[in-house]
Amino acid sequence: MAELKTRENDADVAAFLDAIEDPQRQADCKAVCAMMQAAAGAPPRMWGKSIVGFGHYDYRYASGRSGTWMRIGFAPRKRDLTLYIMLGFESFADLLARLGKHKTGKSCLYVKRLADLDTDVLQALIEQSLAHMRETYPEGD
Repeated sequence: MAELKTRENDADVAAFLDAIEDPQRQADCKAVCAMMQAAAGAPPRMWGKSIVGFGHYDYRYASGRSGTWMRIGFAPRKRDLTLYIMLGFESFADLLARLGKHKTGKSCLYVKRLADLDTDVLQALIEQSLAHMRETYPEGD
């Protein structure tokens, strides 16, 4: 069975964020980092070369495949700032309707800039997602 290539590592998160060339994207990433760190109660950690994640959980699928992944995270991609909301978005229709300009994937929230969002709604989305992750995958398990 293939192993995940993207793993938690000891790379310097602050240096990674400081190296973001676009000043607005850098500021947005630092703001999201602070929001997620406050909600997660965990320090930011690099996952692979370009994802900042908070906390982790172990999963096992019915197929037998298992691994460790972050509880929440983000990545400054070329086109968008991508936020990883592991729960997905089915239970967040009310929040998404009030969030502002965004797109979603299965568990990815794509935004151009934080100025396009209601950051109070984003904070609620982050907190509710983490609460569900803690319920589904208790810390320490």
